[in-house]
Amino acid sequence: MTNDMKSRRGSGARGMGVAALRGLALALISLPSAVVCLVLSLVSIALIPIGVGIVTTPWVLTGVRVFADRRRVLAAEWGGVRIPPAYRPLPKDANPWARTFGMLGDPATWRDLLWLPVDMTAGFFTALLPAVLLIYPLEGFVIAAGLWRVLPDGYWYGFVPVTDQASALGAGALGLVLLFLAHFLTVPLLQAHFRLTGAVLGTNQGELAERVRVLTETRRDAVDTSAAELRRIERDLHDGAQARLVAVGMDLGTIEMLLDKDPEKAKQLVAQARRSSADALSELRDLVRGIHPPVLAERGLGDAVRALALRLPVATEVTVELPGRAEAPVESAAYFAVSEVLTNAVKHAGADRIWIDLHHANGMLRVTVTDNGKGGAVIGAGSGLAGIERRLGTFDGVLAVSSPAGGPTMVTMEIPCALS
Repeated sequence: MTNDMKSRRGSGARGMGVAALRGLALALISLPSAVVCLVLSLVSIALIPIGVGIVTTPWVLTGVRVFADRRRVLAAEWGGVRIPPAYRPLPKDANPWARTFGMLGDPATWRDLLWLPVDMTAGFFTALLPAVLLIYPLEGFVIAAGLWRVLPDGYWYGFVPVTDQASALGAGALGLVLLFLAHFLTVPLLQAHFRLTGAVLGTNQGELAERVRVLTETRRDAVDTSAAELRRIERDLHDGAQARLVAVGMDLGTIEMLLDKDPEKAKQLVAQARRSSADALSELRDLVRGIHPPVLAERGLGDAVRALALRLPVATEVTVELPGRAEAPVESAAYFAVSEVLTNAVKHAGADRIWIDLHHANGMLRVTVTDNGKGGAVIGAGSGLAGIERRLGTFDGVLAVSSPAGGPTMVTMEIPCALS
C-alpha cells in the first residue's frame, strides 16, 4: 500500500476514531501524571536546603524524564513529530549531591518542568478536542431524535437554544456540521497537540546533538568497514594471486634448469606456469571487480546492477529510471548493498524470482529488491542486513525490510543524493 493510500485511509472514519481515542487517552492519563510530576518536583527542589531534596530530587527528576521521553515516543508514533532528547550525561558513579545539581544545571530539566504546566493546561485541551469534536455531534443527533422533550428549560446545544421540535432539528443540523468539521480537523488537532509538546520540549541543540551522535556512529562504522575491506583485500592478495605468482616464479626457475637436461619436463612446467598465471590474472580481475567493478565506473549503477542480475542463478527483472549518475561513492555503496541483498536472497531466502527497481525522486536514490522466498529476514547484529545498514548510514541512507514469514521479502534502500 502506498503512502498516499495510507494517508487517505488515515483521514477517513477510522483515522477520526483513532485520533479521538488517542487524544482522550492522552488527556485522561497525562493530566494526573503531569500534576503528580510537577508537585513532586517542586516539593523535592524546595527540600534541597534541608538536605532531604538532595536524595529525592534525582529520583523525581528521573521520573519526569521518563514521562517526557514517553511523550516523545508517542509524538513520533502518533503524530509524526520527532522530539530528540538533549539531556546532558551524568557520571554513573556520581554521588547524590553531584547528580542533583548536575540535573538542575541541565537546561533540558527546566524545559521538562516548564512543559508540565503547559501539558496540564493547553496540552490537555488540545488532546481532548479531537474526542470532543467527534463525540459532541452525537448529542445533537440524540436531541433531534427526541431527547429534547425531557431536557430542562433553558438548555442550549452549542449556540442553539433547545425549546421545541424545530430547535431540536437545528441542534441536529449543528451536530451534522460539527461532524463534518471533525472529518477534517480531528487528526490535525491531535498533531497540533504534539507540535505544542515539541515546541516546549524540543530544542535545536537537541537536534544538533542527535545529528552529531549519528555522524559519530556512521564515521566509526565507515572506518571499521574500510579497515575490514583493506584486510580482505590483503588476505585475498596474499592467499590468491600472490601465492600463484610465487608458484609461477618457482616454476620458471625450475624450467631454466631443465631446458637442457629434460626439455619435455620443462615444456610441462611451462604449461603449468601459463595456467597459474591465467588463474592469478582471473583472481586479480575478481579482486578489482570486488573493489570497484569496471562496468560501474564506465556505465553507471543501472547497467552495473543489470550485469549483476545476469550472473544470478534465478530469474531477475531489473527496472531502472535514473536520468543521470550519482557520485561514485554513492553508486559504489548502492551497488554493493544490492549485491549483498541479492546474495542473501539466493542463499538464504530460497527465492526463484527477484525484482529490482532503481529510481530517483525528490533528491533520493531509491532501490527496492523484492523476492518471493520464504521471508523471515531481519536486521540484526551480525547479519548481512546490519552491515548494509551501516554502509548506507555513512551517506545518511536508510534501510527498511519487510519480510513476513512465508514471504515475500522487500528490502528498500534510500540514499540522499543528486544526479549529474
